[in-house]
Order: sequence, then C-alpha cells, then structure tokens
Amino acid sequence: MKSLRYNVSSIGLSVILNVGVLLALLFIQRAVAQQSLELVLESIFTEEPPQEEITRDLQLDTAPAETLNVIAGGTPSTSVGASAQPAAAPVNVQKAAVMKEVNIRPVLADAALPSDAMIGEELGEGEIVGDVGAAVEGYGAAMGIITQEIIRMMRESKVTVIWLFDESGSLEDDRKEIRENYHRVYEELGLAAKQDKDLRKGSELLLTVVASYGKDLHEHLPQPSADVEKIKAAIDRIPTDTTGQENMSQSIAKIIQKYKRTAINGKRKIAVIVVSDESGDDGAYVEQAVAEARAAKSPIYFLGRESTFGFPYAHQRWVDDETKEEFWIRIRRGPETPYPECLQWNGLHSRWDVTNSGFGPYEQVRLARETGGIFFVLPGEEATLVGADSNDRRKYDFLSMREYQPDLESRPAYMQERSNSEFRNTLWQVIVRLNPNGDELLFGEKVEVDPGLTLQNEHFPLLPEPFRQAALGQAEKAVRSMLLTQEAIGLLERIKPLRAKEASPRWRAGYDLALAQLYMFRLRLYQYLLALDQHANAMPKPTNPKSNEWNFWWGGQPIVPDEAQFERMKVAFGLKQTREEYNEFVKTEEAAAIERLKAVITDHPGTPWARRAQGEIDGGFGFRSGERAWDVSGRRAEAAKRVPNL
Repeated sequence: MKSLRYNVSSIGLSVILNVGVLLALLFIQRAVAQQSLELVLESIFTEEPPQEEITRDLQLDTAPAETLNVIAGGTPSTSVGASAQPAAAPVNVQKAAVMKEVNIRPVLADAALPSDAMIGEELGEGEIVGDVGAAVEGYGAAMGIITQEIIRMMRESKVTVIWLFDESGSLEDDRKEIRENYHRVYEELGLAAKQDKDLRKGSELLLTVVASYGKDLHEHLPQPSADVEKIKAAIDRIPTDTTGQENMSQSIAKIIQKYKRTAINGKRKIAVIVVSDESGDDGAYVEQAVAEARAAKSPIYFLGRESTFGFPYAHQRWVDDETKEEFWIRIRRGPETPYPECLQWNGLHSRWDVTNSGFGPYEQVRLARETGGIFFVLPGEEATLVGADSNDRRKYDFLSMREYQPDLESRPAYMQERSNSEFRNTLWQVIVRLNPNGDELLFGEKVEVDPGLTLQNEHFPLLPEPFRQAALGQAEKAVRSMLLTQEAIGLLERIKPLRAKEASPRWRAGYDLALAQLYMFRLRLYQYLLALDQHANAMPKPTNPKSNEWNFWWGGQPIVPDEAQFERMKVAFGLKQTREEYNEFVKTEEAAAIERLKAVITDHPGTPWARRAQGEIDGGFGFRSGERAWDVSGRRAEAAKRVPNL
C-alpha cells in the first residue's frame, strides 16, 4: 500500500482508494426485478368536485369600498377555514376526475366559480372547510376582506380585533404598510353603519388591541381602543426582537386567554389577525392555540407568505453597512405539512433553495383552518430572499394543486396515519436518515445528524498542500454520503410495488421525486470526487493576486476521466473495463437519472415537485472550480457580530 501510494502523484490515489468501495457500488448492475408494463389506474372517475371547493385569486382594489357585500362563513371561496363539524365536506381528491398515471387530463373550459350569493350564505365562524388560502395582491386587498369579515361578526355582536405582529426585522416595512392601510377598516365600517341598521347598536362596536411577539408577548395599548390614531401610534411602537425566537403559537394562546372571557359571556366577539412572514419556533404549542381559539369561538386570520416546499427554512440576505460583507440569515418558513415529506438534503449539504410550496406554513394554515379564519397568501416579492427570482410570477397549476393539498391533521394523528403505511413510513425513514439539520420540532424527536451529509464546496485553501489535506477530508465524507445514498435507493426501490396502492398523489409525488433525486445525487457525488481529484493533481495557479480560496460551484460540465485519472481508478480497485466502456456506462447512468427527473415533471405537472425536479436538471452533475477573494479586510468576524436575529 505504501509503495503504491508513493508511486502516484499528489492526493489522487488517496481519494480513489477511499472511494473504491463506493464506486464499485455505484457501478454494480442493480438487481432490480423488471417491472411488467402494466397500466395502473390509480384514480377513477366519479363526481366533479363541488364548486364550493374551488379557490380563486382575490385581486382587490386597495381603496375603501363605496358599497359593501357581506361575506359570511369565515372565508371567501374556500380560503382556509374549518371547524370540527364542517357544514360542507371537503373534496375527496382520490375521486376527482383525473387519471394521474396516464398522461390524459380533462379539459375544463370556463369553470364556474361560486356565486356571491353562495359565498355570502350565513354559516358563521368555523363552518366552511377550506384548505389552500386566499391569494391576494397585497395588504390592502387582504384588509378589504378582513373588513367584510369583521362587519359580518358585528351584525351579531360587538367585536374586539386583536392585531398580533411578528417583531422580526424582516417585517418592518410590512408593518408600515398595514399602518397606512388601517384607515380602510374604519372608513368601510362607517359606510356599513349607514347601509345596515343592524350595525347601529351604539358606540364602540369595534375595539382594537395591538400586540406583538418575539420571544415574549407585548401589548402596545393600555386598553382596547377605537381611536385610529392611537392604533397607528401603537403599531409604530412595535419593537424589533433581538433574540431570534418567534413564539407565535404561545403568543396566540396567551392573548386569547386574556380577552376570551368577554367572548364566552357573549358580550363581545373576538378575532385575531396575525401578521408574520415566518411559521414560528414553537410549533409544539399549535394545538394549545387551537384549543384556546375554539373555546373563545375566535377565528384567526393570517397575513403571511408561502411555505418553503417540504423544508423548514429559507434564507434572508443581509449586508453589513460598514464592511459590505453579505450574510445569509436562516428563517423558519415551513414546511406546509406537519412533518417534512421531501428530502432535506441536496446531495452535498442542507438545502438552500426557496422553492415555494403553493401553500402556507403548516402551523398557520392549521390555526386558520381549525378556527374558521383565513390564511392570506401575500405576494412573494422579497428582494432579500436568497435564491428568489424577482421576475418569477409563477403560480402553480390550479387544477393540479387541488389534488396535492397537504394533510392538516394534528401532528400525533398525522404520525399515526403515516406509521400505518409501509410506503409512507419507509419514505419518512429515508428523509430522517438523510437529514443534515437535526431539527427536533420538524422530526418529532432528537435526530442525530450524520457528519457525512455536510460536505464542503466552498472555502478550500488556496495553497496546494493545505488544499490536498482538506480535499482528502471531504473525499472521506463523500464516501459516507455515497453509502447512505445507495442504502436509501435500496429502501425506496424495495417499496416501489406499493406505490400503485398509495391513495395520495402527494405521497406518490414525494416518492417519485426522492428516488429520482437520489440517483442524481449519487452521480453528483461521483463528479464531486472526480473534481477534487482533478484539481489536486492539476493545482492551477490563481490568476487574481487577491484570491485566497478555491471553490467548487455547481453547474460545470461533468468530468470524463482522461487516461491519467482513469489509470489511477483502474489501479486502485482493479477495473476490468476499458476507459471507453467505463465512461460510456457512466454516461448511460447520467441519462437515466435525467429521465427519472423528467418523469416527475411529466407525472406531476404544474406542481412544486415538478419545479424541484427541473431545478435538479438545471443544476446538472458537474462542478466548476474557481478562485475567490474572501474576507480580504479581515473584518468579517466583526461584521458577524452585527448580524440581526430575524
């Protein structure tokens, strides 16, 4: 072994020897039984979805209305609202008129939406089942709908509205916009009082509470008020939390506890309006908040953002004014389900994409749904969100997404249902095993993170020998990652026959995407190892005298081993193929991986699963190396101390 190591230049043989077993696994012909070409119809034609279950975008004028149409039932057009005893049954998506396993889709022209009369039927809070949220063009539009909700409540009783603001710095501009739009509520209430005799029941029909939360709950008015200027001034007094903790569910429960007595005694109805761009750090308390709201018969409305698809986090870009150093601040914004149903790993390390789910975060949508409120999906134009495209006006296909609605049951009920299915539970075990985050809330228990799941693609030393040492350490971790990937592929291939029996299109899509990604990740790791080996042997000289590190960015052309690199591989683990045969086999595997991802796009069109699959295709297999000047001033550590907690 020693003599062989000395006969090969630089790190090349060291890397190859460490990955020998893995590369052997990579190119062993998979002993997977050939599936017969059977046409499996996983859904059947039954009745059309009831029109009450159709959701439409709300594009409303932000100016105060001149006439009022009262909307009853806690939700306009199946926005998010529900109760324990719903007045209308939700759509059974398995009986929808869609045949998913063949590429045939019904053509629906001029689909009718519910009439205003149907939407305005007096059903009361919490009596309409909703699911996906109301898409609005901004805070002004949402305020208009909220105003109509308040008017409906005021026809029966006096009302106290509790505005509960997230204290995070990322919402500072949003609070200002709400402050400027707040006059709309009282202007439209004045118009309503002139038109509706039921609203002429004396003074102070509507009182407002202004509160906010970070780690703790704070109120900003000495008592509920009807004075618009005092309300605006209270919004201005909302502080920016510096702890980085957002205890949303606990804060909702506490504020309802304080004011619920008047609601229970029938003196005043209460409604809670939560403004937040995050899902909160205390999701374990969501059921407590649901219980408090139900006891007070208080609908909860949310002005929020779309959840990150199948992932708890997004990242906000922040630049230090003094040093101009850029930092990515992690915020919690998902997932849309009680627990993740997608891989948390991108093949090298934790995900960083901001693929939107088409739904709100689980905690917020569940609270709105269970209390008869509405989750308002605000526009996604966030210039500081890492990975966001300001020109992206994408909206997922409406009819497709109706089939992929998330399960909004309580976490214990969800866990029980998942554990009863071998198909779902196996996919879940793969997600847990390949989890680089260790988030206890999102996994229900403390999860040990395997160090092999966090690989480095940036910040490699510039000098040859330190680079080789760092590369060898990463190669060893890549070996571990490839073993875990191969193990996960085996588990998912084993349950493939169960896929046809799975009733949920959502779980089928999750399985399809995860399996396709794993085949892609296996080849991407192979390319990562080749890139380290190639760079270690070539060791190019930097062209910029200010550069101080090497980086390996995604998107390069896949490396095809040349004679020298192939000889190192051949000597290391006794390959019998010629270089041409070996490279052709890898090329075939790459084509097959792309086809699997394309199948996800074909089978689940117009959905975030398809979007995520396309992102993997666009990312490619290869890596491109490049030099960079990093923290040349040496003040990045100083700037890091000023990074705010969002």
